[in-house]
Order: sequence, then structure tokens, then C-alpha cells
Amino acid sequence: MKKTYLVLLFFAFTIQSLVFAQVDQSEEVQVIEHLGDTLPMDLKFTNDKGEPVTLRQLINKPTILSFVYFDCPGLCSPLLEGVGSVIKKSDMVLGKDYQVITFSFNFRDTPEKAKEKKKRFVERYSAGNGDGWIFLTTDSATIYEITHATGFITKAVGFDFIHPSAIIAVSPQGKITRYLYGISFLPMDVKLAIAEANEGKARPTIQKIMLMCYSYDKDNQRFGLDVTKIIGTVIAFFLLLFIIIYLIRPRKKNKNSEL
Repeated sequence: MKKTYLVLLFFAFTIQSLVFAQVDQSEEVQVIEHLGDTLPMDLKFTNDKGEPVTLRQLINKPTILSFVYFDCPGLCSPLLEGVGSVIKKSDMVLGKDYQVITFSFNFRDTPEKAKEKKKRFVERYSAGNGDGWIFLTTDSATIYEITHATGFITKAVGFDFIHPSAIIAVSPQGKITRYLYGISFLPMDVKLAIAEANEGKARPTIQKIMLMCYSYDKDNQRFGLDVTKIIGTVIAFFLLLFIIIYLIRPRKKNKNSEL
């Protein structure tokens, strides 16, 4: 009996450690989907022209939101490249059929930096249509409100950030309708997300589940299989399976001996 308890405690501790190692890390940096929620529309920002604006003033059509910081050494530029690529390939008209708003979640970023970053991507991808792609900066309190309202959770590490990679579709009324994950996006997926946003229909996505097994390789600027996560999940599964078998088998033997 004591042996059984020791084995159970050992495996329970092992599984808890494996799960904790993954879940605890992911809770700090993740996207918590707030589908159907409405953005706090009166939050104040500064646009890339140095003008004070609110989301209520800006969002009047289907809108794609993206979150970056301008000195990011990893995900942010590839994410904006992905957004720009979709803009360029889309048969929809940026600024008319939809718009893109890029938020900086670093309170140190300035409107001047936003203007510089915008110029780089607008010239390359949207044929000079700067009015349809808006870059915003703001203070730390407002950053906290908008990131938590959208479920985009980041973690500051020195002057840099660990953060997820996703874009968010919202309706003309500011309702969150779709999350798309990664750094590259299919034009058809974005077009569908914009159409749903225009109708105010919130739709879940399976991409988040798929990305559980992937991590971003900043050297190669792409997502790859996260072997550690996969191995940890597999080990946890088989340990749990072993415990279940270990508990059931002795009971069956005892029943047979009684007969």
C-alpha cells in the first residue's frame, strides 16, 4: 500500500512539474481570446501624425489590429511584413473596405518612431495609402487597458518584451470578431475575417491550438516545431496512462482471486 502511494506521489509530482513548466510560462505571454467583447472605445492614443485620437474616432469600418513595439528584434517586423503582404495581395481597398491599426505596446515609443515605422511599411506594401494603415502610441496605463481588453498579454524583459504574434479583427462598432495567429496570413483568411467583422460575427479559430506545438525562431524568422513542448506533453500523457493502468490492474487481480 505504501509503495502504491509513493509511486502515485512520484508520478503526480512529475506530471505537475511538466504541466507547470508549460502552463506557467504560457500564462505570462499569451493571447486570451475575448471574442464578442467590445473595445474600450474612448481610450486615447497619439497617431503617427502626432495628433490625439480615440478608438471611437478611428474605428468606423472593419479593422485589423496588430500589436508591436518599434525596436523589437524578433517577431514584430515579420508580423508587419505579413500584414503588409496581405494588404498588397488583397483585392479589397485599404482605407475604404477596411483599415489596419498598429499599436505599440512600449510606452517609450514615440509618434516620431511610429511615423518612421509606418513610412517603411506603407511605401513597400500599400502604395502610399497611409490613411488606411494607422500607427498609434500611448502611455503605459492605456497600453495595459488595450492589451488586456484584447487579451494580448506581453512580458517586459529589460527594454525588450516577450510577446505573442497575432492580428485581431474588429467590427465598425469595435466588437472583437476574430483572432489570426502567426506572422504570415492567407489573403482569403483575412478577407473572411474582415467580412465577418463587417457583419459583427465573432468566429473562433483553430490556429491557436496548432501553435501550441510551435515556437518562433528569430534567427530564421519563422515558426518551427517546439520539441520540448511536444516531448513534455507526450511524457505527461504516458505517465498519466501508466498511473491509470497501475491502479486498475491490481483491482482486477483481487477480484479474480476472490472468485
